[in-house]
Amino acid sequence: MVIKPSKIQVSKSNGTLIVQWEDDRESVYPLSGLRAACPCAECKGGHENMGQPGSPDMLKLPLSADKSSEIERVELVGNYALQLHWQDGHSYGIYSWDFLRELDPASSKE
Repeated sequence: MVIKPSKIQVSKSNGTLIVQWEDDRESVYPLSGLRAACPCAECKGGHENMGQPGSPDMLKLPLSADKSSEIERVELVGNYALQLHWQDGHSYGIYSWDFLRELDPASSKE
């Protein structure tokens, strides 16, 4: 069973995406980490590298200087994911609910 968000917020001033889940868990993601963990084929280095499970360690990957961690907007993709649109025009990553739960920084502390 996929756990879905009940509320999604972006705090540009704190540089975070906050997701409140149906099971009352709250996940706070650094925007720079979400950009570094972008699941699109371009960021993963090709289609063959896509589909890997997320890990909180991915949020600690260094972000190259040419990539923006400033978010322009967030859109729902159907009933299964978010698409993040970054200030530098990048918007190819689809962050599924499962992927976001796997990335949850708090899950590494459990």
